[in-house]
Amino acid sequence: MKAAQITGYGNAPAVLRINDVDRPAPGPGQVLVAVEASSVNGLDTIVRAGGLRIVTGRRFPIGVGLDFAGFVAATGADVRDHRVGDRVWGTVPPLKRRTAGPAAEYVLVGADRVGPAPAGISSVEAASLVVAGATALTALRDTLRLTSGERLLVRGAAGGVGTAAVQLAHAMGCHVTALARPRHAEALRALGAGEVFDYGATAPDGIGPFDVVLDTVGSELHGYRRRLTRDGRMATIALSASSVAAIAASTVHGSRRIRTLSSDPDAAVLRALAGHVASGGLRPVVDSVYPLTDIAAAHQAFERGGVVGKQVVAVSAS
Repeated sequence: MKAAQITGYGNAPAVLRINDVDRPAPGPGQVLVAVEASSVNGLDTIVRAGGLRIVTGRRFPIGVGLDFAGFVAATGADVRDHRVGDRVWGTVPPLKRRTAGPAAEYVLVGADRVGPAPAGISSVEAASLVVAGATALTALRDTLRLTSGERLLVRGAAGGVGTAAVQLAHAMGCHVTALARPRHAEALRALGAGEVFDYGATAPDGIGPFDVVLDTVGSELHGYRRRLTRDGRMATIALSASSVAAIAASTVHGSRRIRTLSSDPDAAVLRALAGHVASGGLRPVVDSVYPLTDIAAAHQAFERGGVVGKQVVAVSAS
């Protein structure tokens, strides 16, 4: 089978290759999924560039990708909830060493990490929502405990997590303010944003106050934390040296501290996410689609930014 692999750390065209690897067979409790689509996520590009080499080491090749949508090709012993032919979506645990990740014709995954894909959308659309949608849902529902009527600020609102968060919060009855490029304002209003501000021309003290802030950028965290109401909450999904320092320094502020999170959705989160799609509260936002053979270009597009939604890699299992 064909699989995208990292052959060394560096820029995408130099180190990403499509290679032939053995098709795996599922063991007990495992599902083999024929992948139809995968998406590009921030962790993919960080791993590829060597940003987590202390964890991933220097043994190559390394499989590519975190999320997938497709159908069940085979099941191992003790798998009861999935049958061959079922349309599914899911994730492979982050940073687990493997020669083939979801950016491949087939991916082997634990049955507890797979859920029924939402009806009525394609696998390309479903793949755009797995990690991004689960991250937004986990952040708003579990980490920030957003409730109806609250005022939410989403920084980096045009990205995959941002577009999902805008929709989910709007469906919950919240007033959503989005920070993004001016050319994305119309699209974000269509997704449910009540206000859209130019991220390049808006200082933290120029907007607010907010009950909740969801940050996907990682800069100026202290400034946005100061825009919280007395019982406000803030979380960031962007980890860097500066954001980690800001998170640590904010712990003295109690409920108004800056929280962080990462999304590693299990089947229960995937079911909840599918429910939001079914109810109409969440729809896919796909910026561009690339064939597996052009995955390096998908990584480059992600790193350039300036898009609305997700870059998706289309895969055709043979």
